[in-house]
Amino acid sequence: MKQLIECVPNFSEGRDMTIIKQITDAIESVEGAKLLDVDPGKATNRTVVTFVGEPDVVVEAAFRGIQKAAELIDMSKHSGEHPRMGATDVCPFIPIAGITMEETVKYTQQLGKKVGEELGISVFLYESSATDPRWKNLANIRAGEYEKMASKLEQDNFNPDFGPSVLNEGAGVTAIGARDFLVAYNVNLNTTSTRRANSVAYDVREGGRVKREGHPINGKVVRDENGKAVKTPGACKAVKGIGWYIEEYGICQVSMNLTNISITPLHIAFEECCKSATRRGLRVTGSELVGLVPLQVMLDAGKYFLEQQQRSTGIAESEIIKIAVKTMGLDELTPFDPQKKIIEYLLAADEATPLLDMTLPAFADETASESVAPGGGSISAYVGALGISLGTMVANLSSHKRGWDERWKEFSDWAAKGQAIKDQLLRMVDEDTNAFNRILEAFRLPKGSDAEKAARKQAVQDATKYAVEVPLKVMRLSLDSMTTLKAMVELGNPTSITDGAVGTLCARTAVYGACLNVKINIVDLEDKDYAKAVAAKADEMLQEAMSLETSILEIVNTRLG
Repeated sequence: MKQLIECVPNFSEGRDMTIIKQITDAIESVEGAKLLDVDPGKATNRTVVTFVGEPDVVVEAAFRGIQKAAELIDMSKHSGEHPRMGATDVCPFIPIAGITMEETVKYTQQLGKKVGEELGISVFLYESSATDPRWKNLANIRAGEYEKMASKLEQDNFNPDFGPSVLNEGAGVTAIGARDFLVAYNVNLNTTSTRRANSVAYDVREGGRVKREGHPINGKVVRDENGKAVKTPGACKAVKGIGWYIEEYGICQVSMNLTNISITPLHIAFEECCKSATRRGLRVTGSELVGLVPLQVMLDAGKYFLEQQQRSTGIAESEIIKIAVKTMGLDELTPFDPQKKIIEYLLAADEATPLLDMTLPAFADETASESVAPGGGSISAYVGALGISLGTMVANLSSHKRGWDERWKEFSDWAAKGQAIKDQLLRMVDEDTNAFNRILEAFRLPKGSDAEKAARKQAVQDATKYAVEVPLKVMRLSLDSMTTLKAMVELGNPTSITDGAVGTLCARTAVYGACLNVKINIVDLEDKDYAKAVAAKADEMLQEAMSLETSILEIVNTRLG
């Protein structure tokens, strides 16, 4: 698996787009660095940039961005609503794929050393990269902001990991570190009172608020035996937050960092803000995501709100996301485009899916053309996807059937299973064609020398095995779909029983068609033991599908009378 790191540097400029563009151009000048998002804020005078790449690429691209920011931003003249201490305020690395946190830490050290030595900027390593326990929390480094950095650097207990112990007045101080995925999230309130927004933030954030005797605001601060103020924790762990007024929008927000979304998901933070606001006579009017978000965060949120409505969660991914966006008001201040805000969608934009991107007539025309692909394998996968789509439809119709309200969860679970199978089968439509193309590419390899002949022969065998595995997976998925289809003709809305029957016919066709593709592809394999085992497994699945088809159709005919 390719190693991927996401880098989310925060630059202290959110108003001059020419400066921001020069910084992002510097990042993109490194081959392999893919810019995912640029999110400037006028009130905060801060821009959050998100890009991904392989580790060495990310180190170099981040360095060039930090270097350009140091050239163009003068921190001695900077002002903005967000706490800040440097032209590049923070530069976090987040492991995305094929790389551990420990490995990611080493790359932050490489970047920190390079920035400190070559740019003369004081660098502190924070979060998982921290060399001092105090620096695990960014707030401990940034306390006092830029204005206090010169005097802090003179102190013996405030030593940077790299770079000088004297303030670079133009560039300030930069924190670099490896961390888990962090969601920057702001909840909008119908108030202009920062104090009231902070009250909501204190209710929600893990740190909570200072405990007082008597009056909650003017009462005496409660202290422990060491004289440290005692705090009443907030509702959400792994959440940091403050309240602020955004002149650009004319409202206050609760600005939060969700530092571990497996502990406090986005939708729970939103709900707790709603509860606190209501108790205080306020209303949450919407929210905004700063930067990008993983797909699962949005799906979890959408499903949570659907379940609150006792509605099926087994609907299309796009519809689940729409529910999340509308419920949390993520489009209140600016349009929310999932294709630009969700990491996986941005990365997938570079992946070719020529068949799935076609219209139905175009797909049929391409299949009917003189081209050898798409062939029977792709068609089998698509027919299987249509089959389980019918079963999923029956499940969703059943979950909404009048008089069956108490059964909505039962059918929602079936629909969710169906959606998962459908999505996998749709991916197999293009993958079967890709597998065939791999074989063609292997045959085109040079064969001038004995070494080239051996390499070409091995490549052909490897590609052929892959061309066997794809239809074999189509068989497994389509066979699995028949369990859902059987349940729907037995238990589902009786007016849709024939839809389940047609879905069953499609599923059996998909299993049979994919089986034929398995068998034709194993003919040329030299690994006869593998070929024999695969053929036996394919025959077993085919017989099971035929048997299931017979029993499902018997149920259908019996219920039809």
